[in-house]
Amino acid sequence: MAKKDAGKKAKEQPVEAVMEENVQAEAAQAEDATAAEIDALKALCADNLDKMQRTVAEFDNFRKRTAKEKASMYDDGVRDAVLAILPAMDNFERALKAADDAGDAFVKGVDMIYKQMMGMLDSLGIEAIDAVGQPFDPNRHSAVAHVEDEQYGASEIVEEMMKGYAHKGKVIRYSMVKVAN
Repeated sequence: MAKKDAGKKAKEQPVEAVMEENVQAEAAQAEDATAAEIDALKALCADNLDKMQRTVAEFDNFRKRTAKEKASMYDDGVRDAVLAILPAMDNFERALKAADDAGDAFVKGVDMIYKQMMGMLDSLGIEAIDAVGQPFDPNRHSAVAHVEDEQYGASEIVEEMMKGYAHKGKVIRYSMVKVAN
């Protein structure tokens, strides 16, 4: 009899109720599928956002690095050009020291050229390294001779044989010096 009651109940349910149950079941399945799709799309969106942020950061780092390299290449070019000019500057200094007559027009002309070239080096940010009377610094000076003399302090530079130059704190050419004691 239980079978008959169950069969009657199934027959007693209206068709609309069965259809509504089916529609609700399909809607629940669709909601589950939609929620899963939304979660997958959110994960994809988060992944794409992360990739985009990393790419932007990498590009920013690249831009900064290339700007720094460009500035460094300019400074290296200045140093190389000045290093090529320094022997001529040394010869001008030697010519001025060897000149006998300070009133001679030729000596005045050489002195003017020397001063003009020193002005150009100064405009490029090239600075002469101080030597005489300074303590010896192996990062800025190159000792080529020593002298024992009690009137000078220990490791004091007593003579500059060749002038040294630096650009933005970086040595272009070391000063060749004579050091006491």
